[in-house]
Amino acid sequence: MMDKKRIVILGAGYGGVHAAKKLSKLYKKSDKVEILLIDKKPYHTLMTELHEVAGARVEPDAVRIKLKRIFAGSKVKTIMDEITGIDFEKKQLISNNNTYAYDYLIIGAGAEPAFFGIPGIEENSFTIWSFEDAIKIKEHVVNMFEEASRESDSIKRQQLLSFMVAGAGFTGIEVIGELAEWTKGLCDEYEIDKNDVSLVVIEAMCNILSVLNERLIKKSERYLKKKNIKIYVDAPIISAEKGSLTLKDGTVLRGNTLIWTCGVQGSSFSAGLGLTMGKRNRVQVNEYMQSVDYDDVYVIGDNSYIEEQGKPMPQIVEAALQTGETAAHNISAAIDGRPLKRYKSNYHGIMVSIGSRDAVANVMGVSSSGFAAMGTKHMVNLHYLYGIGGLSLVVSYIMHEFFDIRNGRSMVGSHLSNKTPIFWLAILRVYLGYIWLWEGIKKIKDGWLNPAMNFVATMPNSWDQPSDTANAVASATQITQYWPEPILKRPPALFEWFMDTFIAPNHYMFQLMIVLVELAIGLALIAGLFTLLASAASIFLCANFILSAMAGTEIFWHIFAAIALFGGAGRAFGLDYYVMPWLKHWWKKTAFARRTHLYIE
Repeated sequence: MMDKKRIVILGAGYGGVHAAKKLSKLYKKSDKVEILLIDKKPYHTLMTELHEVAGARVEPDAVRIKLKRIFAGSKVKTIMDEITGIDFEKKQLISNNNTYAYDYLIIGAGAEPAFFGIPGIEENSFTIWSFEDAIKIKEHVVNMFEEASRESDSIKRQQLLSFMVAGAGFTGIEVIGELAEWTKGLCDEYEIDKNDVSLVVIEAMCNILSVLNERLIKKSERYLKKKNIKIYVDAPIISAEKGSLTLKDGTVLRGNTLIWTCGVQGSSFSAGLGLTMGKRNRVQVNEYMQSVDYDDVYVIGDNSYIEEQGKPMPQIVEAALQTGETAAHNISAAIDGRPLKRYKSNYHGIMVSIGSRDAVANVMGVSSSGFAAMGTKHMVNLHYLYGIGGLSLVVSYIMHEFFDIRNGRSMVGSHLSNKTPIFWLAILRVYLGYIWLWEGIKKIKDGWLNPAMNFVATMPNSWDQPSDTANAVASATQITQYWPEPILKRPPALFEWFMDTFIAPNHYMFQLMIVLVELAIGLALIAGLFTLLASAASIFLCANFILSAMAGTEIFWHIFAAIALFGGAGRAFGLDYYVMPWLKHWWKKTAFARRTHLYIE
């Protein structure tokens, strides 16, 4: 019998999480593999969305996903610990309090900002390479506005309100775009003249977003200028001090806020492990993503260095995902005795948001901008989140980006985020419930619970040849007798067949079901219990009456009222206020919900 193999993944970044998900799927029914994911934080950070937190567009939790939420019900055991070293000979990871043995190791310890030895940059700038970085920027910007609102000296006030972003790559442009939107709102909040705010982006190369085509670069420049952002290109920074920085041409820019986004390098941790290094603090790997020193050690994402066609692998999310997948595949192949697979990149494109509404994208060779580009970026994010956390994370993302957004900072403005107090819906809920309850009681009075009475049309041609009996049937089976003309002259052919085949032979059971459902809907809506289900049942029942050619246009008010009640109407003066939180808490704790991610935080 084969000994159990332990795979340890160090780092819960994009590559590490993806590798863990792949391995868990490969070995979900096997006991021969144990998978450990170790990170010093209990959550996975959406690094590509940090600018939204720094610019106060979304709440901090929008970019943090608990590891236990991602891997609940899987083979992956998540451990929160800070690894201080690795003994490759003994095959152990070492922390201050523990050691972790491994048979196969994946190192995905991420990257860190590169300052290129420029004097004063590290000491006098903010970086945006972690969740904590984004929070620091957000808090600092608010502090600058608070101080400026109390500052009477105009020069000092402008110094406080000058925000400089160094680097016009993806991160820099996204950060300055968020600041441009946010500072408008802060000016109103702190009663500051918008003209006192200065926004600057500085780039050492001759273009912003230099990897994009010329058309998208020009489009991006127009977006930035529209937001009153000043652009410096071909302007290397040679030094920085507290409150100022100096460009190569001697220009001095002043401001209390400098955000550095000019590049990254492999983490100091991975660089200090004693492995053979490539360039920029990145560990040299072979075409299988193995360290060139140890074939049981795989290095992925920003930590790894490999060249394709003479160019180093870029430090982007797609590279992390694809190297993580290659490492997972090859570890599985080594365990199962299959051939290893060479790494081959397949990058699909680039998307850059400039605030909440403007964006540029080049995906699979197709260039887009504005609404289309922003939509593409959201779809890519949703695809990634569904892959790691299913429907639960998809719903959370949509809520954060569209329904919980403030000040209209989404691609659809405030159309989805405007809130109405749900207690107004309680009145509509009770009234609709009363109508359904009364309909059920009226049917009981009319004899629907009498097995000898048949209120169901048994012959499809009764709609073609009206008679006293047919008219009586139609009248009895209308949801209310005062509705005049049916919406449909006769049911669709398929529905006629269904009624003739299944309902007519069992007319009493059908009549009984209709009465019970109407009573149940009415009581549930009046009590505010399971309001969402009762509203959905109301719509379903109305649809059946319409298809039966037994309901007039007045039935539409039932449908639209039920749709309105979807907005949590049972939580105002209803039992859902008590039942739903308890039920949600119970369901989230079940193994099935955690394993399938079929729950909402």
